Amino acid sequence: MKVPLPVPPLTPVGWSEVDGWEQDALSPALEVFMKSCRSLRWRDGWQEVCREAADLNPYDQPAARLFFETRFQAYQIRNADGTDTGMITGYYAPDLRGSRQQTARFRYPLYAVPDDLLVVDLSSVYPELGNYRLRGRVEGRRVVPYWTREEIDGGAQPLAGQEIFWVEDPVELFFLHIQGSGRIVLEGEEPVMVNYGDQNGHPYRSIGKLLLERGAMTRDQMSMQNIAAWARQNPDQVNSLLGENPSYIFFRELADVQSPPGAMGIPLTAGLSLAVDPRTIPLGAPVFLQTTWPSSDLPLQRLMVAQDTGGAIKGAVRADFFWGMGDDAGAYAGRMKQQGRLWVLLPKEMTPPGL
Repeated sequence: MKVPLPVPPLTPVGWSEVDGWEQDALSPALEVFMKSCRSLRWRDGWQEVCREAADLNPYDQPAARLFFETRFQAYQIRNADGTDTGMITGYYAPDLRGSRQQTARFRYPLYAVPDDLLVVDLSSVYPELGNYRLRGRVEGRRVVPYWTREEIDGGAQPLAGQEIFWVEDPVELFFLHIQGSGRIVLEGEEPVMVNYGDQNGHPYRSIGKLLLERGAMTRDQMSMQNIAAWARQNPDQVNSLLGENPSYIFFRELADVQSPPGAMGIPLTAGLSLAVDPRTIPLGAPVFLQTTWPSSDLPLQRLMVAQDTGGAIKGAVRADFFWGMGDDAGAYAGRMKQQGRLWVLLPKEMTPPGL
């Protein structure tokens, strides 16, 4: 039996084939793209468009449209099976009340990147593994997998002494691990931004999926808000449930930062920054998103910029929409689980991989 060849992930299309393109202002995305050029201007294929963007007024809508339509080629993104739709989720930076010291109220730790965490890069020996970094620790003469979530949070406390903050709610802390960035609200002080520092190397396992499998809620009920409500109603089951996700995130404290930096090191912009799988979409590239608003059929179509990645963001037509900071952003992010389509914009002089 002949196996069908996988479909190339990028298909060049005209602007009329980008659903919603004519209705979008484009200028807000131009301003965000100009910020990405702080990094892109050093990369092959991007220097010329970044030089041109630097001379533009980002608030001039006709100029923004002319720039994108004359200097870029749009490519529709497709999955390997030829389909052009995929999952669009949302994320945000939550606020957690916390302390720099452990107290009866603040009992759950955020850890810095541990001193004994090893990151093994095999790309020079195995180029096909260039997208992977192995994490582990030394035990005698062997490199073994790093501690799992259950082990880190267990009675042995292998990371004791490496706490940077303590918070009051283990479920909110777990969501902070998923989001990757947030603010710790300290009594009598300004909030402090914390951001992804590293990860323990274990795969992410969705607790939402586990709750679905156990019949704790239906797929229609699944949201971050409902997971939190389930946890409040079942406090005796929370630790065991969280422990079934072995992945664990370590944090770093950021001073004088108003918005968390994405994978490019550029501060994210609410409603305009997108997390993607960089194996298909280059970081920094403009991406047109066509989906719907959370829990709604209302169209959500706009040009955004790929500025971040995520452990659960894997696949060609797959993206995570950054909603911003705090509870209002969380209300949107927690409910967003829509189907959508994506088009990436690349400079005309650039030849995308696989074409």
